[in-house]
Amino acid sequence: MAEPAQPDAGDGRLIAALVAGQLGLHSAMAGLRLAAPLQALDEGFSAWSVGLLLALFALAPVVTAMPAGRLADRLGYHRPVQLAVGLSAGGCGLAVLSTFTVGWVHVALLAAGALAVGAGANTGMLTIQRTGGQVARDSTERLRVFSWLGIAPSFSNAIGPVTTGFVIDLFGYRAAYVVLMLMPLATIVAARQVPRLAPRVAAAREPGRRAWDLLKQPGFARLLLVNWLLATCWDVHTFAVPVLGHERGFTASTIGLILGAFTLSVTAIRVVIPLLAHRLDETTVLRLAMLGTAAVFAAYPLAPSAAFMAGLAVLLGVTLGSVQPMVMSMLHDLTPDHRHGEALAFRSMAINASSTVMPLAFGAAGALAGAGLLFWVVGGAVGAGNWLVRRQVPAS
Repeated sequence: MAEPAQPDAGDGRLIAALVAGQLGLHSAMAGLRLAAPLQALDEGFSAWSVGLLLALFALAPVVTAMPAGRLADRLGYHRPVQLAVGLSAGGCGLAVLSTFTVGWVHVALLAAGALAVGAGANTGMLTIQRTGGQVARDSTERLRVFSWLGIAPSFSNAIGPVTTGFVIDLFGYRAAYVVLMLMPLATIVAARQVPRLAPRVAAAREPGRRAWDLLKQPGFARLLLVNWLLATCWDVHTFAVPVLGHERGFTASTIGLILGAFTLSVTAIRVVIPLLAHRLDETTVLRLAMLGTAAVFAAYPLAPSAAFMAGLAVLLGVTLGSVQPMVMSMLHDLTPDHRHGEALAFRSMAINASSTVMPLAFGAAGALAGAGLLFWVVGGAVGAGNWLVRRQVPAS
């Protein structure tokens, strides 16, 4: 039964619970994404097997995003989060079982675990993001909420792999998988601080309604295209900086520091946004982010030193790091209340599908033309796409 009162997004305990919920699920996925390929390599499996394992983490969200979004629309927070925890803990449990097997049975269990954990993390993320948007009373609060939620993946990508690496070195893979299996339990504990939301609009599905109908919502398809362009920039940076650094003879640690500067900058801007949310306009920030990203991409191939590239990485972290809270807030405004989960699912499907396919395209383009041209082409596309960002009219 729904609570009669609507929770307040200004309640720090509620926001902390949502962030902790995402940390528990995403940390387990990030840790398994490190451990499963490492174990496959240690046991002599091919690079193709490792690539398949990594692809499954991204494939699961593409397949399960829409059902997960609809589930969140229909059931709210708690039951979808419980499902997400079950999938994540169960996937890590399959990884534990894999340590008692050998050969292709071992890889099959790891693959099934990767699919389950990928689906669980994405189901939880969509549910948590939807709830964050629902509890916010206005666009300023939504920017704050989505900025705090955007920090969770950055911390998760540190907590999961670092913890997993230490446990593997000290106690082996089986112990690491057991630790990862316990991480989603933090999400269940945090869920106790999340009240059951009173439904704003009946979530019953109208006869003949299809998910694709959302693309007819004014501005919705445009915003997804903008989000895809900027998400592609993120993938380009991750792919092209190591290639460009290698071409210039940089050491692995130098390249790692450049990428680390980008990650720290992303985290920092998402800490700052809640402090400035009352002064920010989503459309203006998104336009500036696109122009700033295009300028940084234009300068990257011309950077004279590693230090200059690190400075550009910091600037890029500011521009790309500011995008997610703005897009999420605008997406919320453009979508009817009872279809927010579906809208978030569309965004998730586009980003994960792109992250699965685009690196292959980047590899082919980089081999033919070099990393520098890749920066210029994608940067030009983002700069040219600036006209797509217009002031949005909230959905009725």
